[in-house]
Amino acid sequence: MDILDSINTDVPADRLRSVNSLAINQSGDWVVYWMTAFRRTRSNFALQYARDCAQALGKPLVILEALRVRYRWASDRFHRFVIEGMRDNEQACRSAGALYYPYVEPRPGAGAGLLAELAKRSCLVVSDDFPCFFHPHLYAKLARTLPARLQLVDSNCLMPLAVPERTFTVAHSYRRFMQKELPKHLESFPEQQPLRASATRSLPLLKALPTSLRETWPRAELEELLNDDGLAALPIDHAVEPTSVAGGATAAGQTLRRFIRSRLANYADARNEPDEDGSSELSSYLHFGQLSAHEVFGQVMETEGWQPGKIQPPNGKVNGFWGVSTGLEAFMDQLCTWREIGFNMCRRESNYADFESLPTWAQATLQEHASDKRPFEYSGRQFELAETHDPIWNAAQRQLVREGRIHNYLRMLWGKKILHWTRSPEQALEIMLELNNKYALDGRDPNSYSGIFWVLGRYDRAWGPERPIFGKVRYMTSENTARKHHLKQYLLRFAES
Repeated sequence: MDILDSINTDVPADRLRSVNSLAINQSGDWVVYWMTAFRRTRSNFALQYARDCAQALGKPLVILEALRVRYRWASDRFHRFVIEGMRDNEQACRSAGALYYPYVEPRPGAGAGLLAELAKRSCLVVSDDFPCFFHPHLYAKLARTLPARLQLVDSNCLMPLAVPERTFTVAHSYRRFMQKELPKHLESFPEQQPLRASATRSLPLLKALPTSLRETWPRAELEELLNDDGLAALPIDHAVEPTSVAGGATAAGQTLRRFIRSRLANYADARNEPDEDGSSELSSYLHFGQLSAHEVFGQVMETEGWQPGKIQPPNGKVNGFWGVSTGLEAFMDQLCTWREIGFNMCRRESNYADFESLPTWAQATLQEHASDKRPFEYSGRQFELAETHDPIWNAAQRQLVREGRIHNYLRMLWGKKILHWTRSPEQALEIMLELNNKYALDGRDPNSYSGIFWVLGRYDRAWGPERPIFGKVRYMTSENTARKHHLKQYLLRFAES
């Protein structure tokens, strides 16, 4: 019998999976929670489970939050956002019965061996089951090399990623599935404060890691790293500068409360108007795990006194299921359907970032029109510098570079025009992925891959009439966008400097 089967925990079993078969080392010195994707101390099933394991084994809990310099697209923008989150986590752990250890790699390879050294003396290592970016490959490697049991916990979405038994290819079918299945999972929320005093006071307290470990991998001086020149010595991309958006759980909570107070009521209409800027602005915090989908769900539904009894029979539609206002129904569809269908794709399809992952009809129609003459043709560098003939497209690209995001509606147009103005659909995909992953705070995420691949037909259907270049893929133009939406202030805001 696996000792983990006897752990007293409220974390649902369908959120847990072991990636190796090593026995639990009951004589180990501690339990490690390796925080890699759910970078928060609130509403975090992985942290909650690690705490439960430490309690059951009577061992201290060590929380390791590390940041490498050689992940792809590493830059000042992403480093600062993560380190601001580390500062919040360090503060949150000061009065908790757990040892928090932040580590920021000073040079490539300097962090190698840190996790292994902790694992050698650990009962087990618990970490975050994130299905995107470098995480799946990293965990596959660690399954072979880590000298301790590695247990992954899914705290990504409202529905456990293991529940859907197939890959959903259109939103309406996932929406109907979600409406049938999700309500039962809303009964199992993570604890809001897994490190509260009453939940950690029984843990043995570890005041510091061994000296040899601290000397080899020094604890990160977070305030120094957050100075104006704090990242200058790190070998990362300094040209991608931090934005004005602050990272961390504190800023995430403030952004969520501002959205609820000022934007939620009109969300259904305002989110598509560039001049109104009615988006939630939560995607960056959700991507970096500094905010939980459960916390978002709980707080937005609380605004209307929602209870599960308000749920209506599944209808497969955007409106009418949750029994709330139109604005809240629209937001819930983004949170529960569009966000989670992207995680479904990344969890089940290892080629989610490849052209070949597109629906067969989309691949066929794009290839049929691959040799069509383009009205304009730009290089990746011209796109990056916003050097096209189109002022709306250029403004959207400048917003991406300056703010690390693109307005909801214009992000779709941004992608469609890259397809329109490149020599092949494969090159268009390559450029979209590069620009989005390099600059977007919410890039490298299942949801952002969904948005990019939607441009090329994922989660969509064939449209008519068939057009040059696009074939049967949905067509969008800047002219129609300008007629349908208010853009004057947006274009002024993101005019050429």
